[in-house]
Order: sequence, then C-alpha cells, then structure tokens
Amino acid sequence: MNSDKIYGYEYGSSELEESPVTIEDLNLLKQTLLWSNEDDQYLKMAGSILIDQIDQILDLWYGYVGNHKHLLYYFTKDDKPITEYLNSVRKRFGQWIIDLCSKNYDQDWLNYQYEIAKRHHLSKKNVIDGVNSVPFVHFRYMVAFIFPITITIKSFLSAKNNTPEEVEKMYNAWFKAVTLSVILWSYPYIREGQF
Repeated sequence: MNSDKIYGYEYGSSELEESPVTIEDLNLLKQTLLWSNEDDQYLKMAGSILIDQIDQILDLWYGYVGNHKHLLYYFTKDDKPITEYLNSVRKRFGQWIIDLCSKNYDQDWLNYQYEIAKRHHLSKKNVIDGVNSVPFVHFRYMVAFIFPITITIKSFLSAKNNTPEEVEKMYNAWFKAVTLSVILWSYPYIREGQF
C-alpha cells in the first residue's frame, strides 16, 4: 500500500493540529495498559504478518459493518451508503493497520491520532472526504468496536508459521494498541479537563 496515494492520509504533516495529549500522557496510558518493550517487538512482528493480508482483513471488517445497519449508518446520506466515502475510508483504515504496527508512538503519531479522533467527531467528520453524511460517530460504537477489531485479527496473525506463544503475544500487543488508539480518539468527546 502506497501511503502517498491515499487521499486524506496526512500522517506527519505540519498542517495537523498538535494533539492536546502529551507524550507524558501517552507514556502513562501505556503504563496503565501494561505496555512493555516486548509489546513493541511483537506489534512489529504482527505488522510483518498482516501487511500482505490487509485486503482480506478489510473485507472482513467491511462485511461486518455492512451487515449491521446501525454501523453502516455512519457512511450514509438519506439512509443510502456513500460508496466513495466507504472506499476512501477503507484505504486509510488499511494504512492505520500498518501504522499501528510499524510507527513510533511519538508526537507525529499522537497528532495523527488526534486528527483521526476529530474525523469521527462533530468537529471534522465528513470534511476530508467532502461528503454530506451523518455528522458524527456515536462514541459508544467506537468503544464497542474495540472487540471486533481485536478478536477478528487473531486468525490473520495465525496465518503464518508462528508458534502459538508468538501469536498470543502479537494478539495481546494488538489489543493494547487498538485500545490505546480508541482512548486517544475519545479526546474530542470528553468534556474539557476530564480526559
């Protein structure tokens, strides 16, 4: 996947607003999630396994969304799915898998997580893609999505010849990374000073 050709993918751009979550906040969140150096290692290993399965993963996830009207709703106008919107988001979603496993969790990463957060929230949903869809994603579904995005990845992590122990360690690292992402994406939804 060539990230330079993904519309709306702005990772590392100086145009992005700086995340209100600091590196110190990020480190404390990682401590709370029992994050270790081993998690970094196994997350990178997961990325090397998942990278050539991105389309299959997205097919599964998009099938899940498409089969649940209340989730597909966030890509609709007048109760009809906006195909171009689904396709644009799909490409960025695939890149998110790669970034989650391969990027350093530094200021650029934090800034892009904040951008992703705003793209789910009233503050910026629909803006990047120039669509007239529903105005925001309800917070409850962002949190609930942690489980399907986590549980469905295990079979993909098992697709190569890794040991069950390695698969379990990659899976745990993935779970922590997905949880961390959703925590960061919650920022715009939380009352000021309560994040």
